[in-house]
Amino acid sequence: MSYPPAQLQLVDLNAEQEVLRDAANNAVARRAGSTVYRGDGVRQTLVVILAGEEMAEHESPQEGFVHVLEGKIRLNGDNRSWEISAGQLFPVPPEKHSVTTLEDTVLTLTVLRQSVINR
Repeated sequence: MSYPPAQLQLVDLNAEQEVLRDAANNAVARRAGSTVYRGDGVRQTLVVILAGEEMAEHESPQEGFVHVLEGKIRLNGDNRSWEISAGQLFPVPPEKHSVTTLEDTVLTLTVLRQSVINR
């Protein structure tokens, strides 16, 4: 999709949350996600992760942020961690990190693509 998109589309995040919640409940990994917006320079993904699950450590090469809509997570970085609760927004640390859910959680992950960061 390029910006501006040919057609603007409304995304019902509440409806998408319910679809993802059902998928997470039936998934081995106990999580599910869906890209709700993809433009030339940005991608936003809605994610549902059930309580007690962990997203294994992974790289963070791009600029982005996490917005917790429901629940609570712990974002684990390089010898540091942050608890992020519903209603809070936090930048993704520029280092390898993992995520542990402290409660059933719904969040958005917004990532800027490298080409936008370098402008």
